[in-house]
Amino acid sequence: MEYSLAIENAPETIPGGTGLLLVHPSIGETDRIDTDFLKTDTDSFLVVSTRTTAREVEQKLEYYDVDESRATILDTISVERGYSRRSGDDVYYVASPDDLEGVVDSVERFLTDHDGKRRVSIDSLTEMAYYADEEAAYEAAAGILELLAKHDAVGLFHLSKEVHNDDVLDRFETLFDVVIDLDEDGTVTVES
Repeated sequence: MEYSLAIENAPETIPGGTGLLLVHPSIGETDRIDTDFLKTDTDSFLVVSTRTTAREVEQKLEYYDVDESRATILDTISVERGYSRRSGDDVYYVASPDDLEGVVDSVERFLTDHDGKRRVSIDSLTEMAYYADEEAAYEAAAGILELLAKHDAVGLFHLSKEVHNDDVLDRFETLFDVVIDLDEDGTVTVES
């Protein structure tokens, strides 16, 4: 299955099973790239949020005019922070952001339960590494990439280039078919 991409300087289409790594500055314009990725050529999508609550993800989707009826959200921080949660068919929770096994299991459940063209956004690997550690985040990313290949889905994974050293960045980049580099000024370069 082919998926259209609406990311500047990226290939027009990518095959199912493709993982894209978005390397960005901490304050980069990631929302624009993330929402363009999610709203293009998709039947359903999952947002795994380790930085913001499900409510904040919903607000972002609404602001960028993404069809929320296609959205499922995995909120990894509300439980740990003691925020009120409202469970529903389209919002999942794990106990804490370092529950990476729970995150991978939730991605698998989403991919198994939904048909058609499916996209997954992981925002972010940097936060996973912060709460767990870099090795656990790497293993989780590898596990999710295997699931994307198995289910003919595609995924966009966020990684902050200001937080990790070059060796860590290089190691993560080798996992991915496409690396999108977002500069401070908003310039996008793509390697595939």
